[in-house]
Amino acid sequence: MKNFKRIAALTAVVLWGILIIITLVTAFINTPAAKTLFKGLIYTDIVFPIVIYAMMMVYRFLSKK
Repeated sequence: MKNFKRIAALTAVVLWGILIIITLVTAFINTPAAKTLFKGLIYTDIVFPIVIYAMMMVYRFLSKK
């Protein structure tokens, strides 16, 4: 179980890093579609860690006996 948690945490960090890199690349593209995509990516950059934290809290709550 401990190994699964490490893999899940590493996957979340890598995905968040990729998301931030894509956001930075999109910031330098000057098209109307890129502006919309950038707004969505900024929202996702903020919401993704919150969702991960909420999932951790639910796991802690459900795993207690």
